Amino acid sequence: MKYRSIVKTMPSAALLVFVLAPVVWPSTAFGADQEPLVLDWDDLKVKDSIEDPFREMTREQLLKLSIYESAVSLQQNYPEAVSEERLEKAEDAKSWLIEQGIDVEGTLAKREEIKKFRRRRAISTNPDLDGKQIRIPGYLLPLEYEGKKVTDFLLVPWVGACIHTPAPPPNQIVYVTLEQPFEVRSQFEPVWVTGELMIDDVLKDLFLVDGSAEIYISYLVSEGGVERYKELSEQPVPRRGESH
Repeated sequence: MKYRSIVKTMPSAALLVFVLAPVVWPSTAFGADQEPLVLDWDDLKVKDSIEDPFREMTREQLLKLSIYESAVSLQQNYPEAVSEERLEKAEDAKSWLIEQGIDVEGTLAKREEIKKFRRRRAISTNPDLDGKQIRIPGYLLPLEYEGKKVTDFLLVPWVGACIHTPAPPPNQIVYVTLEQPFEVRSQFEPVWVTGELMIDDVLKDLFLVDGSAEIYISYLVSEGGVERYKELSEQPVPRRGESH
């Protein structure tokens, strides 16, 4: 499978929905030599939060809320299409939720705020890491080759990202160009990447045999180093901000 790529300026932020959780990688920092910060993928995200009542709801509660919300929405937009039976079921669902202690209208009103927060968080970057020397593990998705060696690639947090599954959010992809070409053994080979991490809005056109996809990226490592993945020592060492 061959790839080629085009780098563009990203015209606007885009939410890329994903359904798989990334692999949990070891996250430590090197010792007194002030080696690069060893990051995991959560470090690339912004550490903010929002009160999300949906997280606390059970599957049955979410189902009842959906029954009520869909009937109300349909009645507002296409009143002639809503049967009395459906409206009765919606009211029954609302009454049941109130008995469960759920503020139905307040919860629905919160939904748009939560959607906006999730979109913002998906593209927000960690300013504390901009310009820092880092080391991060991930899976290598080749873009450009010299013979059998890769010259630049996407570093992603799980196998199949951008090809077999939807792309991760922009702040969960690192675009890497290499100082020296790297011979890959397989697609999505696990590796360590080392170099200066920069925040940058990049759009990669990923071309495959059966089509193409635009991949939005928020982080860049230029002329970085790469090595095949190996576990770090199991001996605990401090992370950034911790004392030795």
